[in-house]
Amino acid sequence: MDISEFQDYIGIHFNEPNLLKQALTHRSYINEHVEEDIEDNERLEYLGDAVLDFLTADMLFRRFPNMSEGELTRLRAALVRTESLAQLATEYRIGEVMFIGKGEANTGGREREQNLCGAFEALIGAIFIDQGLDVVKSFVLPRLTELQKDVMEEAIRKDPRSQFQEWAQAVYSITPSYKVISTDGPEHQKRFTVSVYLNDEMITQGHGKSKRAAAQAAAREALNLLESGELDYLSERNLN
Repeated sequence: MDISEFQDYIGIHFNEPNLLKQALTHRSYINEHVEEDIEDNERLEYLGDAVLDFLTADMLFRRFPNMSEGELTRLRAALVRTESLAQLATEYRIGEVMFIGKGEANTGGREREQNLCGAFEALIGAIFIDQGLDVVKSFVLPRLTELQKDVMEEAIRKDPRSQFQEWAQAVYSITPSYKVISTDGPEHQKRFTVSVYLNDEMITQGHGKSKRAAAQAAAREALNLLESGELDYLSERNLN
């Protein structure tokens, strides 16, 4: 696939084709083609990284109005990390049209995640310069939205309560609520039982030595129900 075919493939035709070529040019190509008057893509990569950070932050801010700053940060980091952007680059077949040196190509450079991520960020930077922010948004936001569904669980895996909240907000636009049901045991060994709710329907319960631990346990049990398929049944029955 050449540059012209690539523009057809991504649905964007550059006013300045040399800008696109620069976005696809790895530094190894420059080292082997010193006679060509072209820069590598690292400056465009820098710009594209900033544009992607802004668009991703804006998308998540609007999509999840109840999400905390920490949760937004974790999810954004998962969306714009090297592996995620390399995945998008692969979908656009960027590796096939990159200008890279023979040595780099012979050692798997066209499939290397770092190279693909950098070229994708550079492509975003080039589109921003050539076509403006609205075209970048139309190009990348649908892909980021789909990617968000895939990486959300991984981004918040260490926090079951946040993970369950993200699922509930994404699927039903509901923020789960938690209520202490009972407190047992002596003062120095209290045991709390907390229930988690979607709207007014109790989903499950959790137990712990603190209210926070019990809420996390309840969320973890809700995620277990989700994995087994039981939570979908409960949601469909109780929330619709």
